[in-house]
Amino acid sequence: MAAYEAGTMSQADPKPRLRLALWLPLILFAALFALFVHGLTNPADTNVASAFVGNPLPQFDLPPAAADRPGLATRAFQTGKPKLLNVFASWCVPCAAEAPQLAALAQAGVEVDGVAIHDQRADLTRFLAANGNPYAAIGRDDQRAVQLAIGSSGVPETYVIDGRGVIRYQHIGDIRPEDVPKLLARVKDAGKGAGS
Repeated sequence: MAAYEAGTMSQADPKPRLRLALWLPLILFAALFALFVHGLTNPADTNVASAFVGNPLPQFDLPPAAADRPGLATRAFQTGKPKLLNVFASWCVPCAAEAPQLAALAQAGVEVDGVAIHDQRADLTRFLAANGNPYAAIGRDDQRAVQLAIGSSGVPETYVIDGRGVIRYQHIGDIRPEDVPKLLARVKDAGKGAGS
């Protein structure tokens, strides 16, 4: 009898393990739920900070991309007046979608210059005829050299350039109607103390 009692005492009680096995899924579920609620109440910042903001435009001199507009060079952004630099292409669907917003910015008095990426003149002419032409100048960047040098990873992208040729803001993606006031404000801010 003493041997039997000693044998049962040496074995661990299985009840604590069973309790842990029952509570573990509930604890894991509660932790995942807490993470989910935290993610909903504290959304991630979707703005991409560009390393090129605050830097001057690189030196470039692009030939004309359109027959009725001059080409584009760095010196065009060193006139004392802030401008927008829009990187676009005729083959880009979002570029067509942002055309009315670029027209609205141009009508508001903002000078818009463009860099056409890997585009054919005939295609660009059709694109501008169909979507409007808000550009004062359009440079042709077939090798994407300027696009890469200013930190643009795709089309469309738009930059606010101050009157000294310094990048002040980068808008990634197409310009939507709600972005127009923000871009107007950015251009106005770029004009303050930037050689204008």
